[in-house]
Amino acid sequence: MKSICVYCGSSFGNQPHYAEAARALAQAMAARNLALVYGGGNVGLMGVIANEMLRLGGTVTGVIPKALMDKEVGHRGLTHTHIVKDMHERKAMMAELSDGFIAMPGGIGTLEELFEMLTWSQLDFHRKPIGVLNVDGFYAGLIGFLQQLVDNDFVKADQAALMMHEAEPDALLARLENWVPQKSTKLRDALAAQALFP
Repeated sequence: MKSICVYCGSSFGNQPHYAEAARALAQAMAARNLALVYGGGNVGLMGVIANEMLRLGGTVTGVIPKALMDKEVGHRGLTHTHIVKDMHERKAMMAELSDGFIAMPGGIGTLEELFEMLTWSQLDFHRKPIGVLNVDGFYAGLIGFLQQLVDNDFVKADQAALMMHEAEPDALLARLENWVPQKSTKLRDALAAQALFP
């Protein structure tokens, strides 16, 4: 891996350890000489991780829609900045530029980006590792809900396992680096189910 796409909040959240975790992730990435790809903002946790990576001499690439850049939430000091037409182009470019994905604490946008990458992975549209940094149990409810989807046969266990999770940046990065992609069974399973329930 050479670059990691990090999805995270444009807010700070209400606990200081979210920003501390963003800085810790930047430090762990810089120590591994991994570049950061992110949404290009200079606000919230987005700004925290970008600024820490830059402070450490790391490479930071931001991808931001023109409408957001014009509202002055775009970071002006990145290594590379791509100003794109809209959110769809932003997500596609971030995925293309990255060798793996990490979701930190964030809101609806962070979840949407995370689940799009999980969906693309289970359909074999990409074969890149995906993880969540489960800061102080932030993603515990989501992890539990994925298990509920497995228990109710809406998601296979191997598909749920695509979302790796760890509480510490070093442990999560190690898992992403050691991840071995498996051939997706999503479409095959859907066709088999269709034969059972025409």
